[in-house]
Amino acid sequence: MNVPPLRQLFRRALQASVIGPVALAGCGPDTSTSTPAICDDFQLSVRGLQPSVIPDVVELRVLTGRDFDPMATPRKVSSDGTACATATAPATCQASFDALSPMSGFAAACLQICQDYHLATTRGDEVKAVATLDELKTFLGPIDTAQEAMLIAFAQGYNITCGQADRGSAKAVGLGWEVIGTRGIACGPGTAVTRHFLSVTREGELSETRAEIIERGSPNCAIGRRPPGLSSSGASDCEVSLGRFFAEAAHLEAASVPAFERLVIELTHHGAPQDLREAALSAALEEIEHTRVTAALARAFGAEPVMPVVHERPLRSLLELALDNAVEGCVRETFGALVAQYQAVHAEHPGVRAAMEGIARDELRHAELSWALDRWLDGALGVSERLAVRAARSEAVERLRHELSAPVDPAVVQQAGMPSAELAQRLFGELSPSLVA
Repeated sequence: MNVPPLRQLFRRALQASVIGPVALAGCGPDTSTSTPAICDDFQLSVRGLQPSVIPDVVELRVLTGRDFDPMATPRKVSSDGTACATATAPATCQASFDALSPMSGFAAACLQICQDYHLATTRGDEVKAVATLDELKTFLGPIDTAQEAMLIAFAQGYNITCGQADRGSAKAVGLGWEVIGTRGIACGPGTAVTRHFLSVTREGELSETRAEIIERGSPNCAIGRRPPGLSSSGASDCEVSLGRFFAEAAHLEAASVPAFERLVIELTHHGAPQDLREAALSAALEEIEHTRVTAALARAFGAEPVMPVVHERPLRSLLELALDNAVEGCVRETFGALVAQYQAVHAEHPGVRAAMEGIARDELRHAELSWALDRWLDGALGVSERLAVRAARSEAVERLRHELSAPVDPAVVQQAGMPSAELAQRLFGELSPSLVA
């Protein structure tokens, strides 16, 4: 089979999914004169702030957990400046800055897991937290930049989306600012994302001028390659959906290690080219790292992954190898790699997003290996065998298309970046014709 490069296919599918028919509010607002949000790793940045009193450093931090645990350690989201740069006792100042952890913040929200944001600053020997809306207004002084206006909106429960001016931007209007933000999620019957047009005064007072629904949602899930001989489900009884999600992902990643090791043995047995054998071995090593990362995420959300049970099987024939690769590699793993690319951009949890960036790069190579293996096997099989492989691939496409209607918890959609059912169908709809061409 001669498919276009996967990177090209993925780019086309991702672009089409973004501009597809989920938008309900026409062509969107005119943002030609608006300033988009400044972001660090797809989260609102503290760069672009002009506080009334300039500190040595200002750092946006977040506390994450099932509840707002007073013993939890805040995580840095964005930072500008050098901590304790003007302190007379830098070591003491730095220790206080590192240990700074207020009981609450100015932007709290819970959706399965809870997040609460605050600012941490130093100036001279003073180490201070900005942890309430009033403290934030005092710290900023007059709201004289677009980034400050968006931070005021963020502190009052509005999402400021990075890279999308129609969902996260601000422009000067008179003596104040017009901010565009969103609220809500697109996951589940009756859910929706609403775009809000907000007025922020120079004193930091916020009011809403109008709102419009721009996306309605329903749930979805997707899956990658499943190794032959896998008899354990990896199901988790964790109460937190994100914990269950990553525990099951870690189980599958762990099972992929012996699967790729077995593939190396089979490719050697059948005289496959060295580059295919080396790519399969590299994939096994990468899956070890994926297991470590996803297991750590599972534990962070209160779940313990289950070790996979993979039964030893005889070496497969070329046809058996080709059939399995067509289903698990060319279809399921390829779509899984596309979903990983989506998660790497859309996961709102910064730890998840950072993990998915590395996993997405590796999974793209694994999908490319599946298609390289498909081309080699196609040349080694007879006519009837090649037809059987293509039929298996077509059947796998239809099965996966049906699976994409399965529900996913809203927290997994939002925090882990999984696409909604409607969006996943569009992603797969863009990709699937190339999988069976």
